[in-house]
Amino acid sequence: MDEVWSRPEPQSPCRKVCVIHPESGLCIGCLRTGEEIAAWPRMAPEARRALMAELPGREGRLARRRGGRAARVGE
Repeated sequence: MDEVWSRPEPQSPCRKVCVIHPESGLCIGCLRTGEEIAAWPRMAPEARRALMAELPGREGRLARRRGGRAARVGE
C-alpha cells in the first residue's frame, strides 16, 4: 500500500483558535504574531523549525484575564 503523501517541513502550529491578544500581539491559540502567521507559507523549513522551538517560551507573555471585560481607563 502506498504511503500517505506528507511534506518534510514542519506543519503549522495553528490550533484553530485565531484570536490576537491585544496586549501581547500574539495569537492565543498558536502564540505567533500576525506577521508570523502571514509569513508562514513563505518561510523556509529551517525558519519554521526555529519559530516552532521559540513558541513554548512565549506562553508567559499572554496576560491571563480573570473573566469579564477589561476595565476602561479611569474606572
